[in-house]
Amino acid sequence: MTVNDLSRRMDTLGSAWEEFKSTNDRRLTEIERKGSADPLTESKLANLGSVMDRLSTLEVAVSRPGKSASAGYSVPDGLALEHKEAFCAYLRKGAESNLHILEKKALSAGSDPDGGYLVTPQVSERVVRTVYETSPLRRVAAVETISSDSLEILEDRDEAASGWTSETGAVSDTDSPELGKKIIPVHELYAQPKATQKLIDDASVDIELWLAEKLADAFSRKENTSFISGDGIGKPRGILTYDAGTSWGQIEQVVSGDNGNVTADSLIQLYYSLKEEYAIHATFLMNRATAQQARLLKESATGQYLWQPGLTAGAPDTLLGLPVIQAADMPTPATDSLSVAVADFSRAYQIVDRTGIRVLRDPFTDKPFVKFYSTKRVGGDVVNFEAIKLLKLSAS
Repeated sequence: MTVNDLSRRMDTLGSAWEEFKSTNDRRLTEIERKGSADPLTESKLANLGSVMDRLSTLEVAVSRPGKSASAGYSVPDGLALEHKEAFCAYLRKGAESNLHILEKKALSAGSDPDGGYLVTPQVSERVVRTVYETSPLRRVAAVETISSDSLEILEDRDEAASGWTSETGAVSDTDSPELGKKIIPVHELYAQPKATQKLIDDASVDIELWLAEKLADAFSRKENTSFISGDGIGKPRGILTYDAGTSWGQIEQVVSGDNGNVTADSLIQLYYSLKEEYAIHATFLMNRATAQQARLLKESATGQYLWQPGLTAGAPDTLLGLPVIQAADMPTPATDSLSVAVADFSRAYQIVDRTGIRVLRDPFTDKPFVKFYSTKRVGGDVVNFEAIKLLKLSAS
């Protein structure tokens, strides 16, 4: 997309936003006067909301920076082309002798106990980059790549106390911070794309590209769901699975005051429930349906809209001045749903990747198809419970 195309898109988004606000103001006036809004007004508002969603999504996709392959591995430059050719031969024909030798030369683990080989760095980079680009939490959370089966981190659960003294004044003991250890294991995530041998033999088909696209799509959908609602058993633990509360190990929930609906006052309360050190780097997380509700809301005292679309290149939509990221796996608005999260996700949530993606070729169990059993290992968990808050759409 050219600079002129992007500029026109931003102008269109700005115009749509002004029309959206005008239409919503008319809707509110109709409700005040007649007790309900004209269906045509409601329809126009919904259409304008859809237009804004499309424009914002396209703009973010264009402006999104690339991401290096943090979950890949490297081979010496002199072996890169040879490794690529050997890997393609394995995918197409099942020839694995050269690949086994090359992985040993590259000081990798070679074939693991369950069989299979590491994909080439190019495939790994494409998978990781695509997963990053389609994963809302990966764009804002902390991400660590390891070569073991878990990440161990220290949890600093309290602040160290302090006090004033003078040159000759007595100094008393202060409370010490409570330290804990958290272990975040990596869990095996698999996908098994398949293709006919005839398609695989077709020289015009880039088999590496085909495999990378299939894996990226399958891995990203599973990861995204787990980071939000995973139970931590054989998968990452999601941000919505902790008990409500303000103690360590619990996540505070602010109620909206209206069953199944987001309210302006509750969003403001949610934002101010974060400590300032987290609020200055915070991001709102919600799905598209919740964003449509939030777009309608005004601050009661000033009448100003809480929502502001990103009207410059690379700028995200904002709510109360904070960036908004849409995640399809966040709950749609409903009674008691946890439909909005606000957090400094870089401090609240830790994603852990195990180095490497493995592929095992299986031409036997589903003839005439060849299956490619592929695995990567990933973990995730909340590591700072003060840095994240949730909005519960409940009256009390």
